[in-house]
Amino acid sequence: MPANIFRTGDRVGWDHSQGASVGQGGRTITAETHIKGHKAAASSDNPEYVVESANTDARAAHKPSELNKA
Repeated sequence: MPANIFRTGDRVGWDHSQGASVGQGGRTITAETHIKGHKAAASSDNPEYVVESANTDARAAHKPSELNKA
């Protein structure tokens, strides 16, 4: 079970190479998924969340440990 559990629509934050971002949490993925050509290696034992940036509307998959409630 992941340490951080989020629901669809939760406001979340994460860090990346350009700084920090905030956005809206989306669905949980539990299988390998491709988002804009990038592979998210999610599984039922290692789920990831699809998040959408509030600034750019870009979507990405993140591990629960990389996210925090904003």
